[in-house]
Amino acid sequence: MSTDPGPRKAAVLGRPIEHSLSPVLHGAAFRALGLDGWTYERIEAGASDLPGLVDGLGPEWAGLSVTMPGKRAALDHADEVTPRAAAVGAANTLVRRAEGGWRADCTDVEGVTGALRAAGGYTPSTGDVAVVLGAGGTAAAAVVGLADLGVRQVRLVVREPARAGETLDAAKRAALDVEVLRWSEVDFAELTAAAVLVNTVPPDAVLPHVEQLAGIGRVLDVIYHPWPTPLAEAVTARGGRLATGLDMLLHQAFGQAEQFTGLPAPREAMRDALRVATGNILPLPLS
Repeated sequence: MSTDPGPRKAAVLGRPIEHSLSPVLHGAAFRALGLDGWTYERIEAGASDLPGLVDGLGPEWAGLSVTMPGKRAALDHADEVTPRAAAVGAANTLVRRAEGGWRADCTDVEGVTGALRAAGGYTPSTGDVAVVLGAGGTAAAAVVGLADLGVRQVRLVVREPARAGETLDAAKRAALDVEVLRWSEVDFAELTAAAVLVNTVPPDAVLPHVEQLAGIGRVLDVIYHPWPTPLAEAVTARGGRLATGLDMLLHQAFGQAEQFTGLPAPREAMRDALRVATGNILPLPLS
């Protein structure tokens, strides 16, 4: 956490990185907080590039946002790891420590919980079952986020269960009761009894099942380009509550901004900047 009032630097690392919206969010945060001279940039970096790049950064660097493919490398390279980053098995945030080195965190968990609460209108009840489609890095953050919300049971629907190890491990570390289902064998109509759905797979994969899945009243569809997705349209038509990947992006940035600056995130300023940058395609509610 930064307490230095002088100009500092931050950036987002990833590959590809040219379309990242993180500079929009953090630039807006710095301006709203009056942090004159603070800068935020994009840096093209793969997983193998990350350790050397991070080690070469001077003391003026307050923190880094990390996107694919470097999230595991960020976790492995850190001097300190937060419990939620350890649970996910990946880090999207590196923060300069006062004593030297870097602390790894995963604010993607906040992205999931914030999006589901604010846009999805989801408040868990005892006995709720969640459905997660897919088993990539976003799914791992999703299961940990669901656990943070109080969900205890998850049905993980994947193409190949043997490849779901990382997400399954994350769910177990978060003390979730997990059932892994093979995509080709699932009766999607039976999933409608779930309380909440998180979709992390491409729109075309979900397309044959959108009518059944839209029967789940609270949905986080992490895909937001192109928009709207068929699943989003079906959820809206059924009167369900919809959270999106843009909501997730916004809410994960709040925690990063606070860790970089040591100040409360200017949520409205960040939300408004993201709305403008994306053509006001989504309302991005904050509560």
